[in-house]
Parts: sequence; structure tokens; C-alpha cells
Amino acid sequence: MKPKDRVLAAIAHETPDRIPIQTYLTPEIQQKLMDHFGFSEPLELLDRFGVDLRSVNPPYVKPLPPAPEGSDMVDEWGTGYVLFDHGHGGAYPEPNYLALAKLKTLDDVAAYPWPSPDDYDYSGIEAACDAFAEYAVCCGHAGMPDILNGVSRGRGMEQVILDIVTQDPVGVAIIDRRCDLYFEVARRTLEAAKGKIDILCLGEDTGNQMGPMFPMQIFDAFFRPRLQRFIDLAHEYGCKVMMHSCGNTRKLQPRFIEMGLDILDAMQPEPDGMNPEELKAAFGDKLTFCGLISTQRTLPFGTEAACRAEARHRLELFREGGGYIFSPAHCIQADNPIANVLAIYEEALGLDAGAFSRR
Repeated sequence: MKPKDRVLAAIAHETPDRIPIQTYLTPEIQQKLMDHFGFSEPLELLDRFGVDLRSVNPPYVKPLPPAPEGSDMVDEWGTGYVLFDHGHGGAYPEPNYLALAKLKTLDDVAAYPWPSPDDYDYSGIEAACDAFAEYAVCCGHAGMPDILNGVSRGRGMEQVILDIVTQDPVGVAIIDRRCDLYFEVARRTLEAAKGKIDILCLGEDTGNQMGPMFPMQIFDAFFRPRLQRFIDLAHEYGCKVMMHSCGNTRKLQPRFIEMGLDILDAMQPEPDGMNPEELKAAFGDKLTFCGLISTQRTLPFGTEAACRAEARHRLELFREGGGYIFSPAHCIQADNPIANVLAIYEEALGLDAGAFSRR
């Protein structure tokens, strides 16, 4: 099977020739893996790991505003960031200038210099799809629309939670600016691709380690209609929908199925209620799961043998009937042992132990 056919078969709950493969890596672990193999391009690493999906997205081409004083960088929303070294071999941009927190009235919202769908260049989308024609071609990302995390970077997490719970008009207007922008970017990208995109990728962290982030009635009233627009849009263009959500989503999965979600990404096996056998039995014929390889416990702290055992368990569990994309549950971090990462992908590809230790 070609990679595209393999992924689409799994989503259709048919048995592919092998379980399709995805990967999520921080830049630091990606570079370590590339150095291990002697690669100079990230695509070489995707090929070596047998990754069956590729991403195309329009680049943001409008010049960014100047970084605020005390910030190392700025994004298109005006949020300033410092590059924070977390002490484990890598760094993350953390917001230190919350531009959206300064918006106090609807007039402030109307006057703010919001990014526009016109700030992206869609001209290369079809050619990029053609270059990846053998693969399952994805557009979008985990930050689309990413209401809670995305807006909180510019407004503060506590404030965004209050905005949602109290239906604060200013906060809701800010949230809808983000949703509307990404909806139109997604629409124009799908239009430019001329039917050559297979999966629209979305993101919304609907769960924490204990369960849903919000009461079900708030999910239904606030999040569901905003996410439903994107799911319906993708299906109108004939493609599938994958949504990233960290945390325990067990109680929400029936909602996702009702909404028409095809793939639930970043499936964490650690929280109570996220047991892979139980999830497969309850929802495995209706949802495709992407993830389930532990990035909180097994990959960073387990032995190589434990990593192999967990990978084999997932592969065997979903051996028949599709419904699974083999992947780490989240981005593999910089301090994870290289041997553990190599081990899970050797198992996914059915290679002998140590195959990736030989270049």
C-alpha cells in the first residue's frame, strides 16, 4: 500500500498492510535523531521512520510587528515571548507580553490590528500537495483554532476561562476573531488544494489529566459549535478531520463522534479512563486514534524493553480493523533516550531490534 492508502484504510476501519505511522518531535530531539542517522533534512527522518502523513500549509508572509521590549520574539497576534530554557535540554517560547489582555472594551477589539487571512500565501498549496501525492496530505495544525491555549497566550489562562464561563462580550469577541481567521485560512487552503488534501488538522485541549476541561454543558454551548464549523468545512471539501486534544477525553468521545470527527489525536494513555483496550472496545469502530505511546512515562523514563513492549501492545491491539495511527501521545522531548525513540519505530516497522543503530 502507498502511505495515503494505508492512512485512509485505517480511518475507514479497514485493515491496512501495516498500521500507519506518525511522529511528533521537539526541535531538539529531531536534531539528535538526524545527527544519529547523519541526515541533513527533516524529511529524511520522516522517511526513515516510515511516517505516512505529510503537512502543507500556507506561509504567513506579512511582516511581524516589532517584538515588545523585554521579549525575544513576537507572533502575528502581537503576543511577545521569551525563549525559556526549562533545564532538560530544550527551550520553549513562553509569553511575557499579553497584548490581548489590554483589550477592555468592544471598541478596543474593533481597533486592534488583527491578522488577516490575506496575510497568508496560498499560491504554493497545490504544488506542495502534488509533491506529497503518495502520502496522506494534511493541512492545519494543533493551533487551529486552539481557543483555550491559543487565546490564553495573549490574554492569560485564568482570564480566558473566565471569558468562556461568564460569556464576557470582550473575551468572546477575541475568541471569535481567532476562530474566524483560522476558519477562513482553512477554507482558502482547501480551495487552493483542489481536492488534494486528505486531512484537516485541528486542535483544542478539551481534557486535563482528570477529565474534561469544562462541564459538558459549556463544551456543548461554547466549544462544540465553534469546532463543528471546521469539521463541516472539511467534510464539504471531501477530507477527513483530525483534532488534537491532550488529556482525558473519555467522556467527550461520544460528542466527538456525533460531531463527525474522524481522528482523535494526541491520545494519552496515562489518565484514568484512557485505557487503550477500553477505548477500542467503546469507540474504536467509530473513531480513529492517533497516539497512545506514553510520552509522560514510558518514552522518557522506561527501559528500551518497556518501550518495545508498549509499542507491540498497541500494534497488536489494533492489528485488525484499522482505527489507529501509531504515534507518540505528544511531542517527544529533548531529554528522551534516543534508544527508546528508535525502539518504538523499529517495532512499528517490524524491524529487528537494533536496526536503526546501524545507519
